[in-house]
Amino acid sequence: MSDYDPGQLPDLLPIYYKRLFPFELFCKWLDYGGVKNGYFRNREFSFTLPEDIVVRYQSFISASEFEEEIKRRCPHKIDIGAVFNTSPKSYRHVTLLVPEEKELVLDIDMTDYDEVRTCCQGADVCARCWRFMAIAVQVLDQALRDDFGWLHLLWVFSGRRGVHCWVCDASARQMDQKQRSAVAEYLQVVVGGESQGKKVNLPGDRRAVEIIETQFETLVEEQDFFGSETKVQSLLAAVKDEGLCNEIKKALDKCPATSKHRWKEVVAVIAYQKSRGQLKWRTKNIKEELILQYAYPRLDINVSKGLNHLLKAPFCVHPKTGKICIPFNPKVVNNFSLTAVPTISSLINEIQEYDEKQDSVLNSEARQKMKDYKKTSMNKNITVFSEFLRKLEDTWRGKMIEISDEKMEF
Repeated sequence: MSDYDPGQLPDLLPIYYKRLFPFELFCKWLDYGGVKNGYFRNREFSFTLPEDIVVRYQSFISASEFEEEIKRRCPHKIDIGAVFNTSPKSYRHVTLLVPEEKELVLDIDMTDYDEVRTCCQGADVCARCWRFMAIAVQVLDQALRDDFGWLHLLWVFSGRRGVHCWVCDASARQMDQKQRSAVAEYLQVVVGGESQGKKVNLPGDRRAVEIIETQFETLVEEQDFFGSETKVQSLLAAVKDEGLCNEIKKALDKCPATSKHRWKEVVAVIAYQKSRGQLKWRTKNIKEELILQYAYPRLDINVSKGLNHLLKAPFCVHPKTGKICIPFNPKVVNNFSLTAVPTISSLINEIQEYDEKQDSVLNSEARQKMKDYKKTSMNKNITVFSEFLRKLEDTWRGKMIEISDEKMEF
């Protein structure tokens, strides 16, 4: 049972922003080492205030001004936008406000899996649901690194039912809308709504098949993909070949009516047909296509396409769950626990408990020098964020040396 009460949010947020939000690291990230003038100053922030009042085109001349304004207004949500050609705050007084750069962002939401997941629906999420998200992170992280050569990927839990990825390499930030659309569409393998039976056509991401296949049988059992006749009909609609469908139906009539046994029969029929050269050209990759249709990442590609699209900032508090939008390491995403995600109230309690325990050990001055987030379970997530920043800093230093050399040559 969660210890969070949404009614307490107005009382908890001032404490969270004063003692826990990592302003220094957050602003350091969005300034990108000051390599480009105005990068932080021309960044749009949007605040969601009480009563769902949204205030867009906020911008700040410095990290300290940003911190002061956050602590003053205590927004329920902070969204990050693009870097513009001028300060977004002056949008009423400029002829043209143009978004120039922005991280490439990916948004995966659990509700987009509602047609295949059976454990939950809508905003509800459980540990079995998370397997879809874990697979999405593994598939997309590898694709972004291997296919595009990007290194600086910040993965963040959205606070309720999804994950975000911020691709922060300079080449990604500088892409125009056409280039972003091309990347998003390349990563979109599952295409079509509920009324469309077959949503995947290979050749496609065979590497993704290898990642998913190691976990697919477990997913089949957990989600009971084929446990009813209605679900079997959905499976056959995805096969879309009358001859193969008939062979699969014959096999399923003879096996136990569980998803595990039914999937094994489907795989066996496909393998047998393939070994005899009886698969038609449109079904030669049908096993792989089925695996992708049920488990490949389902992206909201419109979020990725636009430069001017807002996305929730890391370390925000989700107003409904109280959970923190924490960065996590994609390499251990299978170990991510929804129940272990800290809430704003649990973090504040952890600070109080730490201070009480240390009263007899540390004097007041020593306690004050220690950053409060280090007293909490969020410290490991800030460590992930710090390591991400450290690697980014290496690129900033290289760029600054390059700029300095150019000036000396001039």
